[in-house]
Amino acid sequence: MKYKVTLNGRTYEVEVEAGKAMLVDEYEAYAPAPASPAVPAAVPTPAAAPAAPAAAAVTTAGEPVNAPMPGTVLRVEVAQGAAVKAGQLLVVLEAMKMENEILAPKDGTVAQIVAPKGSTVETGSPLIILA
Repeated sequence: MKYKVTLNGRTYEVEVEAGKAMLVDEYEAYAPAPASPAVPAAVPTPAAAPAAPAAAAVTTAGEPVNAPMPGTVLRVEVAQGAAVKAGQLLVVLEAMKMENEILAPKDGTVAQIVAPKGSTVETGSPLIILA
């Protein structure tokens, strides 16, 4: 496979084959000239489209169980109002093509499911609120 890699203003064309790399070509990188700003024509503003489903807002007081990394919620293994024990599986989070099990940090009751199945979350985002 051939790749073009730009490093410190120089572009290198590299060919990688069966675990070894070979430099094919090296040349000076250049940035394209910025386009002159065009005056936009008057376009009517469309009505706001409905937002994509996002994680629900936190509305219940309690201790949040946060996402340790960014990812997508594959499964929620508990229901709102369910009693959980410390170490019990709450959520399966896919991050970097791996399934990560998010466990309950303590005994409690699921007060709210903040990130339902299919939600995309960032590091530190609340997944579930435990009461």
